[in-house]
Amino acid sequence: MAGDSLSVGVRRQPRWYNYWGWGSGDMLGAGAQAVITGWLLYFFTTFCNLSAAEAGLILGLPRLLEAITCPLIGYVSDNLRHTWIGRKVGRRKIFLLITIPLLPSFALIFIAGHSFTYYLLTFIFFEFVYTMFLIPWETLAAEMTNDYREKAKFAGARMLVAQSSAILASYLPTLIIAQLGGKDSPDTFFIMAAIFGALFSLVVLLVVIFTWERPYTEAEKLVQPKPFEAGTALMIPVKMFRDLFSTLRIRAFRQHLSIYLGGYISQDIFNTAFPIFVVTVMMGATLIISQLLTTMYVAQLISVLIAIRIVIKTGPVVAYRIAISFFIAGLALFLAFYLLRPAGFVGDLRAMNGNIFASFSPTLTFWLFVPIILAGLGRGTLNFVPWSVYNYLPDVDEAVTAQRREGIFAGVMTLVRKLAQSIAIIFTGWIIDLGGYVSPPKGTPVEATVQTPQAIATITWLLVLGPMIVMLLGLIASWRFRLNARTHDVLMAEIDHLRAGGTEPTSPEAKAIVEDLSGWRYEQLWGNNAVAGPQR
Repeated sequence: MAGDSLSVGVRRQPRWYNYWGWGSGDMLGAGAQAVITGWLLYFFTTFCNLSAAEAGLILGLPRLLEAITCPLIGYVSDNLRHTWIGRKVGRRKIFLLITIPLLPSFALIFIAGHSFTYYLLTFIFFEFVYTMFLIPWETLAAEMTNDYREKAKFAGARMLVAQSSAILASYLPTLIIAQLGGKDSPDTFFIMAAIFGALFSLVVLLVVIFTWERPYTEAEKLVQPKPFEAGTALMIPVKMFRDLFSTLRIRAFRQHLSIYLGGYISQDIFNTAFPIFVVTVMMGATLIISQLLTTMYVAQLISVLIAIRIVIKTGPVVAYRIAISFFIAGLALFLAFYLLRPAGFVGDLRAMNGNIFASFSPTLTFWLFVPIILAGLGRGTLNFVPWSVYNYLPDVDEAVTAQRREGIFAGVMTLVRKLAQSIAIIFTGWIIDLGGYVSPPKGTPVEATVQTPQAIATITWLLVLGPMIVMLLGLIASWRFRLNARTHDVLMAEIDHLRAGGTEPTSPEAKAIVEDLSGWRYEQLWGNNAVAGPQR
């Protein structure tokens, strides 16, 4: 089987608990982001006396600092294989173990009454710990198997956990507010963050227990760990950034990044603007936001279950295009709500005392649930597709470099994602502020603060047009993406052929497929190119 190509001895077969053990890591990966993107700007502007622009800076600036930390962690984890600690503990797992006692610090971000500097520093610290987990963890699925279908199952388990954690992140405020006697306060968010901090440490422990790293090859076993040398250490940044930019010379990876960013930046803009849209246009508050987000994330979970089958059978591109259609349909209905302002909507909503599941009203039910469900059906697949594809990209890279560089690919993915997310969130916060949005004074209910028509219009058009434009750019990039189950099988067979010493393609079709995925001529593959580096 082509999927056995990297094994040493008998290939270790993933079991159901390995899929779910690894996938549980996205309770941290997606759970933290669901809380941060869904609630943090709202928390800062509602309970901390910060403007939307200041909140956007807190959310965005730490990600700019990760231009160094993301590739560094990926590079170091790749190269720890040749050190004592990498061989004894694991080049990926050593990072996971370090993060376990630090993850409860998540709750420190959600303490009201502090300064801009406090929130910025606590968020920087958590983002660093989060990155130290995320990049090594993301490599493990690619290390545990090379089989296309098994990798799709890993991605599916991850996304199901991700959507479940997002449901928890959206619905916890509803439960906590009920326990607090219906009181909407900053304590709601602190309790939620404390619960998540404890869960984060638990799921990282599960990842450590139920995953493994790729076995050493005989050649790697012969490499002896070297003592620390100052000259060698000084070359690390040079080699790290050379490796970082070399990934962009793989055609499939460039195409993948465009698809990835199209799906995720659209959601960053939506997540940041949506709570403010509910408050200013739909006249809801924390409880309504929580219930709507819960509905959306349940729809995302259903979407992932469907997308897993579509990606395995037809490949990621079809699923991606369907997802964009659903998301755009949901956004169009939000715009229609703003333009039409349905009669009786606000009165019906207030009659329910904040519980949109309490009773049935045709107008209320349509405008609350249909747009958010359509958006959720699209978003779930948009989340799943890029991370299902990521697991196959180190295989394309291996055909080019004859090396396994899962860590640096995870580092670049996370780096690009966080830089783009930083820009999107800062931009969204700045636009909301520029439109005239007024943060409620301390102690004033957010729904009681009157916003100008300009502020309401700005938030609405940002919520609708921002995601649409970004998704359409991703859609254009998807048109030439050719990685699917069939082409991946051909790729893996060709890698086995090259490893065995072959220099000519096994068939004209195989040659065309590998050249299309890699972006290199066949005679330049397997290290005969600049991407492989001077060591080749």
